[in-house]
Amino acid sequence: MSAQMISHSPTRLDPESQVARARAFYEEMDQRRSVRHFSSDPVPRELVELAIRTASSAPSGAHKQPWTYVVIGDPGVKRQIRAAAEEEERINYEGGRLPPHWREDLEPLGTDWRKPFLETVPWVVVLFEQRYGKRPDGSRAHHYYVKESVGISAGMFIAALHHMGLATLTHTPSPMRFLNKLLGRPDQERPFCLFPIGYPAEDCVVPDLTRKPLDEVMFEV
Repeated sequence: MSAQMISHSPTRLDPESQVARARAFYEEMDQRRSVRHFSSDPVPRELVELAIRTASSAPSGAHKQPWTYVVIGDPGVKRQIRAAAEEEERINYEGGRLPPHWREDLEPLGTDWRKPFLETVPWVVVLFEQRYGKRPDGSRAHHYYVKESVGISAGMFIAALHHMGLATLTHTPSPMRFLNKLLGRPDQERPFCLFPIGYPAEDCVVPDLTRKPLDEVMFEV
């Protein structure tokens, strides 16, 4: 059955306005940094909801929208997530699960297995990818380009948070399957990324990094 079509006529800006808007957005996003030092100051739940709404506007394979965003504000649950994540990360860093080259690449960033920010932040959001869907009769519904779709949604989520003045971090403790049990998610969902969300701490510091120049990431044919 064909989808019902509706008209789509967004306002077409003049070239000068397009460049101005594009440059302003680039300059805003170029200030985005991954933060590991957070304030415990409260963040309105509505901001998190709006970021998820924005992320859910992302394109997806066959419009299946194969993502689930789980929002955690309960201190007890955040404490459990931190304990489980730190146990996995401790094994990674100190138990030899990370190969030497990986540890060498991480060393300049100053990261280790300790993740206190998972309790400091007012909100933790866990993004799950839906490997397949469930029809009303319980049968499986196929999902297409799941990782690509969820990755695009995650990028839009990060951009939305930064645009509203919040900070986050793409945290991926490996393995992450413990999150299914802690958060009561079904087997067809797989943890994709964990986002602590809040304001940077007053004494927040980040690595002094530079991004690749345009001529290293863009090629014209």
